[in-house]
Amino acid sequence: MEPDVSIETGCMIRIAVLPIGPIPQPHLRDYASMLVRHRRVDLSNISSFYTEHQKSPFANQPWDSGSLRFKFMLGGSPLSPWEDFQSHRKILGVIGICHCASSPDLELVEEEFASACKSYTSALVKRCFAFCPGDSQLEDGGRKGDNLILFPPADHQTQQFHLQTMMQDIAASLLMEFEKWVLRAESSGTILKTPLDSQTSLSSEEVIKAKKRRLGRAQKTIGDYCLLAGSPVDANAHYSTASELARLTGDFFWYAGALEGSVCALLIDQMGQKDPVLEDEVRYRYNSVILHYRKSFMQDNAQRVSTLSFELEATLKLARFLCRREHAKEVVELLMTAADGAKSLIDASDRLILFVEIARLFGTLGYHRKAAFFSRQVAQLYMQQDDCLAAISAMQVLAMTTKAYRVQSRATLIKSLASSDEISDGGKLNPQSVVSLFESQWSTLQMVVLREILLSSVRAGDPLAAWSAAARLLRSYYPLITPAGQSGLASALTNAADRLPSGTRSADPALPFIRLHSFPVHSSQVDIVKRNPGREEWWLGSAPSGPFIYTPLSKGDPADSNKQELIWIVGEPVQVVVELVNPCGFDLTVDSIYLSVHSGNFDPFPMRVSLPPNSAKVIKLSGMPTALGPVTIPGCTVHCFGVITEHLFKEVDNLLLGAAQGLVLSDPFRCCGSPTLRNVTVPNISIVPPLPLLVSHVVGGDGAVILYEGEIRDVLISLTNAGSVPVEQAHISLSGKNQDSVISVAYETLKSALPLKPGAEFTIPVTIKAWQLGTADLDSAGGKNNASMGRLSKDGSSPMLLIHYAGPLVQSGATDVNSSTVPPGRRLVVPLHVCVLQGLSFVKARLLSMEIPAHVSETLPCLDNKYSDLISGGKPDSLVKIDPYRGSWGLRLLELELSNPTDVVFDIRVSVQLENKMKEDKSTFVVDASDFGYPETRIDRDYSARVLIPLEHFKLPILDGSFFVKDSKSDANQGSSRSSSFSEKNSKAELNASIKNLISRIKVKWQSGRSSSGELNIKDAILSALQTSAMDILLPDPLTFGFKFAKSSIPPANIVDLPKEANILAVPPGSKGSILAHEMTPFEVFVRNNTKEMIKMKLSITCRDVAGENCIDGSKATVLWAGVLSGISIEVPPLQEIMHAFSLYFLVPGEYTLVAAAVIDDANDILRARAKTDSPDEPIFCRGPPFHVKVIGTA
Repeated sequence: MEPDVSIETGCMIRIAVLPIGPIPQPHLRDYASMLVRHRRVDLSNISSFYTEHQKSPFANQPWDSGSLRFKFMLGGSPLSPWEDFQSHRKILGVIGICHCASSPDLELVEEEFASACKSYTSALVKRCFAFCPGDSQLEDGGRKGDNLILFPPADHQTQQFHLQTMMQDIAASLLMEFEKWVLRAESSGTILKTPLDSQTSLSSEEVIKAKKRRLGRAQKTIGDYCLLAGSPVDANAHYSTASELARLTGDFFWYAGALEGSVCALLIDQMGQKDPVLEDEVRYRYNSVILHYRKSFMQDNAQRVSTLSFELEATLKLARFLCRREHAKEVVELLMTAADGAKSLIDASDRLILFVEIARLFGTLGYHRKAAFFSRQVAQLYMQQDDCLAAISAMQVLAMTTKAYRVQSRATLIKSLASSDEISDGGKLNPQSVVSLFESQWSTLQMVVLREILLSSVRAGDPLAAWSAAARLLRSYYPLITPAGQSGLASALTNAADRLPSGTRSADPALPFIRLHSFPVHSSQVDIVKRNPGREEWWLGSAPSGPFIYTPLSKGDPADSNKQELIWIVGEPVQVVVELVNPCGFDLTVDSIYLSVHSGNFDPFPMRVSLPPNSAKVIKLSGMPTALGPVTIPGCTVHCFGVITEHLFKEVDNLLLGAAQGLVLSDPFRCCGSPTLRNVTVPNISIVPPLPLLVSHVVGGDGAVILYEGEIRDVLISLTNAGSVPVEQAHISLSGKNQDSVISVAYETLKSALPLKPGAEFTIPVTIKAWQLGTADLDSAGGKNNASMGRLSKDGSSPMLLIHYAGPLVQSGATDVNSSTVPPGRRLVVPLHVCVLQGLSFVKARLLSMEIPAHVSETLPCLDNKYSDLISGGKPDSLVKIDPYRGSWGLRLLELELSNPTDVVFDIRVSVQLENKMKEDKSTFVVDASDFGYPETRIDRDYSARVLIPLEHFKLPILDGSFFVKDSKSDANQGSSRSSSFSEKNSKAELNASIKNLISRIKVKWQSGRSSSGELNIKDAILSALQTSAMDILLPDPLTFGFKFAKSSIPPANIVDLPKEANILAVPPGSKGSILAHEMTPFEVFVRNNTKEMIKMKLSITCRDVAGENCIDGSKATVLWAGVLSGISIEVPPLQEIMHAFSLYFLVPGEYTLVAAAVIDDANDILRARAKTDSPDEPIFCRGPPFHVKVIGTA
């Protein structure tokens, strides 16, 4: 059998193309390709070379439309024993190809060519083409024979034209030789034999039969030469005669050959046109041809030579002619019939050719799996030969079947997918393609195919193909392979790699399986922030990268425009987390693995990994960006089993998708106990120019600063520029919880350090005040021992410093500034790690009142004497002044009870910030209790103590409407509940503001040891204690009353002796004394108006004895008086005082008390608010403090 046969094969003239002398392979391929282009030569183009010596036997030669067809046999072909039966099997011409540069001696070329032509006795034309001769060879070539044709050096087009001319000459010579042969055969006849004819002596009957058949066979051979000469009409006539004679003589084999030739002549005459009528005619005739070939086989079954190959060739020719989709069923039947006939073929090469042709036709028909099946039959026949070349052929044939069996190499797969629409956006496969890639029901057959490829590759000596097949077999079908088989495949991979040069790459990955795990989030030290050059606060409106410049919780469109963005910086190492898994039963060592980046602006760092059997491992792969531009990371490059491969992330994603849908055998990650991860998408990565990099640390150690509640301490933050560009812009802000615990930050220190050059360092002091621990923290620590009692502050409760900084606006080499080219900035998060220990704890806080009566003296003290020191511009000489002659009626003290549950001792002191209210500058000064010699309060551990805070200095000097916001508008709309509630809210807000002002000016400081000091947080304690009495503490009485003697009536010898306490009691000289009984003593009462409006009132004066009884009115009165003591109607101007005089006559010595009181008529809103009454008809009663008078008897 012959390969690549068709019905038109009968009209092709076979020409052997032989290389003469040494020819480089590229030149030989080039010369052969030039020659193959002239497979067809039109008869109209050879008329100039054709000479008709006598009348041509081809009477119907189509000179205008006909042509001669050539089949070039490169390297020649062996002689066929069937040349007499089918003339197209003969080698009718020989063309030698010589490269003159490699063969300088043309005589040797001629001799070698002549020697090569001796093997082809049937050759009618012999030519040797010598290409690119030198000058000397051109001179010698002119003296050589006609068979040596020189092709002078010229361009390709000129040589092609020269070769065309020579082929026309060869065609004309062959045509003339065909004419001679036909004329000779017609005149003298010829003896034609085939292997079917007996080689023994013939009997008389057989001789008679042979003579009868000779004429029919001669007509059939003449028809063959007419067909070769391009005259199908003449050929058809001779075939018709031959078929009749063969039928009459029972020569079925030659009858079938004549019929087959007539079909070829019919098709050549139709010039390749096909119509249903022609197809039916061809089908009918070829069925007859097949039938008669079968008859001749049965008839000559006793012969050693079989004609089955001609039957099968005829079947293949008909199948090739009908090979179209509309005739698929008929073609399949023909091919399967031919496949069944292969069992009867004796020659293995015939079976090989048959299976090759069947596979080709099934492939042409689109039946790829059937084509793959017969291709495997071809490969098995090749593998039966103990030959390296046969093994190479088997390997190549099996490689063509991998697509049909879905086990093709990745290089082939990528090419096929790229030419189709199976790749969607983002590099992912469509679901239909995933289904086609993973078909678990084919697993056994696919393993067999890969195993055959592996064996053929090993025998062919192709280690790379063997490595690729073993890698695909191990990676795709490890669940179906026993541990011993897996180890065997690993050994095959290693053995193949040993035969490969170092650094060999393969398109097919083996192990391990690698998937993208995550992109590590940038630490708070290197957060990237987009930069807005048009704003001074360039970081506002941009979230930190972290590392993605997007909102993590937002759900965006899955389009590429909303894909995650990741920024890397030139010169700063980055990391990508991947997960490796080894699902096999042997130890896997990855010699090196690194990120696969093809953009050329990233240097990956390789690392070595060892994976035990059936294990997974998460590793971090790092690298260094080297240049600006985008970066794409499709996967990892792995050096394992001696070969470098690229593992793509998307392939593993498709594998996991197939596992989820049940389309693949197993999920390798799940089998090794790895948790299920969400699908991680590779973000859009861009590399930006180098940026500054601030690195922070706390001077003295980065551990937590341990502080007691309220403790104040300075923390030094050291900042170093570890980048390669200077810091030119920087801003500090606060974030996190307990931001108010940061008292001060040295902003000016940061500004003065700019620009901060690379490697430079500076220190920022930050003052921190430890915050108050919450109740939950204290309760959780209640059951702990003392050793762990201090760690009470929760994680995340410490404040943080946010430092936004950036480098130059313009990159080096750039001239303009726009938002697209401006390098981004950075955000440094500096946590102020503070561990707050429980300090002094409050037990309770309460408000105390102290009432000390005043004594009447000769001089009336200033009614606003509490502020006399402030009016004079100096500091008071005491926090609390108690004068028994002036009294201290309604003195308020805040008592704080403190407990010390810690292991240290605390010293407590009080300081008050006073305001100079009577001056325009509103200056303030701090009064500390230690300044007046008051001792500090010491609280030992596990003890409690009380601290008194005087509130005397916080009372306002004037009662006006600024404290109350019930203006005329609210009064006019009293009927409106909305206005009333609004006024109440504002009143409460004003009250709270005043209380906060009061609290902010009282400091209770503590100190423990030499370096630990702080303040107590008394805000909540004072707020709860003063909430109900704030108005009484802050607001003065609307009226202030005072008494004094009208003239000196106190004997100097009877001064009351008072205890002398240098720092507590300050008694003014000249005010001590008593009065005598039985004398009329004049008194003066003074009333001061502390408001800014006129007050009308009725004044009353009462004198009481030590028992509290009224000693002026009644039948038992002991005091006589002169003047008016009750119902005194007076008007007091704003902020002024009036005096009313009266006299008293004491009948009985003793202690008496004078009290002045007033009823205010027509009180305004301010007075009603101060009196805490809303009724406009209710009178307001004001009572002054009691003044003591000591009356002594006469001698």
